Amino acid sequence: MREIVLDTETTGFEPETGDRIVEIGAVELVRHMPTGRTYHQYINPQRAMPQSAFEVHGLGDDFLADKPLFAAIADDFLEFIGDANLVIHNASFDMKFLNAELGWVSKPLIAQDRAIDTLTIARRKFPGAPASLDALCRRFGIDNSARTLHGALLDSEILAEVYLELIGGRQPDFGLATGGNAGGGAVSDDNWRARPRATPLPSRLTEVEAEAHAAFVAGLGDGALWSRK
Repeated sequence: MREIVLDTETTGFEPETGDRIVEIGAVELVRHMPTGRTYHQYINPQRAMPQSAFEVHGLGDDFLADKPLFAAIADDFLEFIGDANLVIHNASFDMKFLNAELGWVSKPLIAQDRAIDTLTIARRKFPGAPASLDALCRRFGIDNSARTLHGALLDSEILAEVYLELIGGRQPDFGLATGGNAGGGAVSDDNWRARPRATPLPSRLTEVEAEAHAAFVAGLGDGALWSRK
């Protein structure tokens, strides 16, 4: 199972009023384990950066001026994510921006049901508790000291750790799974026990080894452990 943990930085809150994506960061997971493959791209938004947004991510007009337009990176981005589900914190925000940008350059939109929203998962798991990325890092003891400003790739890497904790630990697939799980995830079965094989494996003990062992036990006398019943 392949998943992409993803984050974006933008010029504001609403693509419908002219806000644009200025950074995309993504981390690949396969079977809930990071593979080391990442995607990172700064994007020229073709508009001035509001001060309020600059204070969040620190990406200014001069820095973004020579970066590619979204149209130039759209195919590479779509190739990286493929058909994987997208793990996003507050997914509705990033999805509306991604699909707005894709729509403006006549590229296929991303289906909403591909998004796994870690904000929703956190709120269900810890009702009433703070559910920001920083709050979840504190809860799970994840180091986010490098997060002085928002950054799409760094936030994706941190979110990957948070996501794995939210779904049951950094290596959830080490649990034993049983059938009948409609959600498709692993289900731990605490009552599982090993059962005898239907067909026993053939003995690896040779006839010579068996005779040598019998002679050794006979030499120990009648009080040997092997002679007790």
